[in-house]
Amino acid sequence: MTPPAPAPRSLKPAPDGRRLVVHVVRQFWPNRGGLEDVVLNLCRRAGDAGYRIRVVTLNSLFSDPARSLPEREMLGDIEIVRIPWRGSSRYPVAPSVLDHIRDADLVHVHAIDFFFDFLALTKVLHRKPMIATTHGGFFHTRKFAALKSFWFKTLTRFSASRYAALVGCSTSDVSQFATIAPDVRLIENGVDLDKFADKAAREPRKAIVTIGRFSINKRLDRLIHMLTALRRHDAAWTLDIVGVESDLSATDLAALAREAGAETGVRIHVGLPEQDVARVISQCALFASASEYEGFGLVAIEAMSAGLTPVLQPNAAYSTLAGHHAAIRLCDFSDAETAASVLEQTYTAAKCEPGLRNALMDAAQTYSWSSSAAKYLAEYDAAILRRGAAR
Repeated sequence: MTPPAPAPRSLKPAPDGRRLVVHVVRQFWPNRGGLEDVVLNLCRRAGDAGYRIRVVTLNSLFSDPARSLPEREMLGDIEIVRIPWRGSSRYPVAPSVLDHIRDADLVHVHAIDFFFDFLALTKVLHRKPMIATTHGGFFHTRKFAALKSFWFKTLTRFSASRYAALVGCSTSDVSQFATIAPDVRLIENGVDLDKFADKAAREPRKAIVTIGRFSINKRLDRLIHMLTALRRHDAAWTLDIVGVESDLSATDLAALAREAGAETGVRIHVGLPEQDVARVISQCALFASASEYEGFGLVAIEAMSAGLTPVLQPNAAYSTLAGHHAAIRLCDFSDAETAASVLEQTYTAAKCEPGLRNALMDAAQTYSWSSSAAKYLAEYDAAILRRGAAR
C-alpha cells in the first residue's frame, strides 16, 4: 500500500525554527484506542509537514492506574509530557497543563473535557491560538443527561467561543455542536489503513470480533447474548472481544459470558499489541459493534480495511457510515434473537459473494489520513497566521 503523500502546506517554516504544535489529550500512548490513534497519526503527519510536536497528557492510564509512566518521553520525533491529575477520569483536573504550552505556536485540544474548558477560561493568561476537536463530545451515555445538557448550553458554549476553530469529526458531532458554535467545521477522522490491512480470514467463518474499550456504552453484554442465541443453533460460532479495560473489566465480561452460558464461545483479549490484534482478526470474518454511541466509527473502518464485514448498531455515526457503504449491515442488538439472525444472514451472504472482502477493503481507502491531515494543517496554518497578523 502506498503511503499517503505529504500534505500541501501554506506555511514553510525554516528547518531551524519549526513551529510548535502542542496536542492536549487526557490519554495517549502507551494507551491504545480510537482517540489515541487519531492523535498519534495526526502528530506524525504534522511532524512530516514541518511542525515540531509535543503531546501533553495525564501521567497514568485509566485502564492500568498502577503502571508507572515516565514524566517525559520521546515517541519517534513526538515529545510526550505527562502531568499529574485528580478527580474523575471523565473530567480529570490537571491545571499544570499551562506550564507546558508556554512556548507553543498553536494548541490543539482533543475532546470536550477539563482541558477544553480550562484552556478556554485561561486564554487571557496564556494567549495561545487554539483549535479543538470534539471526538464525540460527552454524550456517550444518557447518564446525567439533564446536567450534561445544561453544561453544554452554558460552559461548553462559552469555551467553544475561545477557540480559533472547532472541528467536528463526524456529521453527528457537527450537527450537535452547530447549536452552540455555528462555525464548527467537519473534518472526518483519518484512519490508519495499514495496521490491519487484508488481515481478515480469507474464507467466511462463524467467528466474530469486536474491538474497543470495555465500556458500558459499547454494550458488550448484548454481543454476548447475541452469541448465546447463535450457539443455540450452531455451537461453532465464537466471539473475540479485544480491547482495554474501562468501566468493565475482563473479569466482568467473563462473568457475563458465564451467566449467559456462552463462556466456551467467548475469548477476551486485554491490551494486545497491534500484531496480536491482527492475529485475532485473521481468524475472523465478521466484525460486530453494539455501541450506543460513537463519535465517528473509526474501528468499523479499520475492520473494513481488514476485510471484515461490519454488523453495527444503528447509532448516528454508524448509520451515516452505512449510508455510504451498502456492504455494512445495521442491526438492533437489543434483541438477541434478531441480532443472531442478522449475523447468520451476513455470514451466508459473505459465502455467496466472494468479492465482498476485497470490496470492503477498497471502500476503506476513502478514509486515508492524506485528506484529513491536509485539512487539519490548513487550520493550523490559518490560526497561526491570524495570530501573527493580530500582533
